[in-house]
Amino acid sequence: MKENPSRERIPVGRSFYPTTSNKDDDLDGGVTASKVRVTHRADQPKDREEKAPPKRVSLVEYFREKYNKEIKHKDIPCLDLGKNNRINYVPMEFCILVEGQRFPREHLSRDGTILLKNMSLVPPKDRMNTICEMVQADDGPCGGNIAQNFGIQVNKNMTKVEGRVIGPPQLKFGASNGKVNVVRVDKEKCQWNLVGKSVVDGKPVKRWALLDFSSSDRFKLDHGKFVLNLTNRCQKLGIHMEHPLVYRPTDMRQLSDITRLRSLLESVISEANGRCQGRLQIIVCVMTRIDPGYKYLKWLSETQIGIITQCCLFNHANNANDRYFANLALKINAKLGGSNVELIEPLPRFEGEGHVMFVGADVNHPGARNSTCPSIAAVVATVNWPAANRYAARVCPQYHRSEKILNFGTMCLELIQAYARINKVKPQRIVVFRDGVSEGQFDMVLNEELFDLKKAIYEEHYHPTITLVVAQKRHQTRLFPEKMKDGGSTGNVPPGTVVDKKITHPFEFDFYLCSHYGSLGTSKPTHYYVLWDEHNFTSDQLQKLIYDLCFTFARCTKSVSLVPPVYYADLVAYRGRMFQEVMMEVSPVSVSSSSSSSATSTSSLSVSSFDDKFYKLHRDLENIMFFV
Repeated sequence: MKENPSRERIPVGRSFYPTTSNKDDDLDGGVTASKVRVTHRADQPKDREEKAPPKRVSLVEYFREKYNKEIKHKDIPCLDLGKNNRINYVPMEFCILVEGQRFPREHLSRDGTILLKNMSLVPPKDRMNTICEMVQADDGPCGGNIAQNFGIQVNKNMTKVEGRVIGPPQLKFGASNGKVNVVRVDKEKCQWNLVGKSVVDGKPVKRWALLDFSSSDRFKLDHGKFVLNLTNRCQKLGIHMEHPLVYRPTDMRQLSDITRLRSLLESVISEANGRCQGRLQIIVCVMTRIDPGYKYLKWLSETQIGIITQCCLFNHANNANDRYFANLALKINAKLGGSNVELIEPLPRFEGEGHVMFVGADVNHPGARNSTCPSIAAVVATVNWPAANRYAARVCPQYHRSEKILNFGTMCLELIQAYARINKVKPQRIVVFRDGVSEGQFDMVLNEELFDLKKAIYEEHYHPTITLVVAQKRHQTRLFPEKMKDGGSTGNVPPGTVVDKKITHPFEFDFYLCSHYGSLGTSKPTHYYVLWDEHNFTSDQLQKLIYDLCFTFARCTKSVSLVPPVYYADLVAYRGRMFQEVMMEVSPVSVSSSSSSSATSTSSLSVSSFDDKFYKLHRDLENIMFFV
């Protein structure tokens, strides 16, 4: 499509003009039309050997000669619509902004964030009415002559389906007298509180350090009060926590330089080791704000040094309530290998049987405009049974935007070997939960990833049974209770709601499960699709198993919306993305690519981003939950 700029404006993002060159860039105000020079060639002479020299004209003159159009606003910046490293400056007055383009959420203003939140978190009743109005409108997708032209008749009413609600499981907590405390979960919200309760297995925190990055700010951390609040809350939860061996005040500038940050961490560890026998367990870091240096801290501590870190913000650390410190204590205990909550009843289908391992797998892809960075694959797996609430993780880079996990079998084999070292026996049953794949990629998961898994782990005397389940969250299915009394106080379907008829596949094994309480907006159920099953699960057994697992998530006191193995795999994949961003900033190749836009530098950067060693977790952390 070609349009004459003298008649109509063009959409931003599409180029219709010759490449222009710029010699006088205005660094403050951008490149204006009056400063742009265009290399213009006269018509070719008949004698091809004698070529007319190129003539340099301004962009204003070029548009006047070429399109008979006068540029009115000569002092405002132009837009660069060039592609493939070619500059193409176009005056703004000839451009329009195409509707429907995505804007990065992190660039929104505070008012924009609130507006987007209100648009996204629509109550169920309002969302249902909006959907019905859109479908039944004359100019909607099913109105007018659009459907009739295709010979289609559309029922404009919502589909009525039958569902059932699974009851919540009983949970096990610790008690002050060392006995087990059985807790019945609230049926409406599926939440529980920690008042008067202890974790099942609290790991003593005897050797830890406090790193205060807010010491040079106007409002400083009251570290004495913070330590007292944290240690007291840990004691109430059954986690013995002593005072820190080292308190190191510093400032946020240390986070911006990876060399200085490494020296800081190593000096804190060295000082702590000199004061007490045994390795430092964890460093609690208090920051004044969310900072890009956070990824430096995580990469250094988790791949280079091998120390667990727990970060928190200054305003929360100084002014937080009891609930915040309880959540902080749960994270610390989980990272150190403790157990916060466990199920009383055994998981369905595996009562009284041998060891079972649950595996979660996910792939994190780079941003929409990134064409070189690798995708990050993450695999997590349980390392304890029957509690099945402690996980080990592996992370690995792979080809750009490749959904297939290239080293899936290898990573699972490492996790099985770790399970065997901890439990002195290999798991006889494996349940794999795969995240992030659509129906069109089921064949790839079933015929390539599953085949790779079996090829890697099968041995002469080891053939565990395997079930493979895909968990999907990116769909448009919503469930609304037929009557208000059937839903919760917010109008959403209650936690534990299962639908496995009418809107599911007619003869394959899939179902929708809403496992969380929808306190904001309209609840989105998770679609579980069974691709391979060697355990002969019934629908009731698998639905109950997944729902019960959703109560074992370590970071909160409620049932989560996604089965924990997939939830954890997503967290690990995001952590791997942080590692990749660090690699781009510290690698010498990234420096050369920033100063040169050549394709060679870009490809070199892509190759260096694929270095497995950069993402290799430290051996002291690879079998614990450092990522929660």
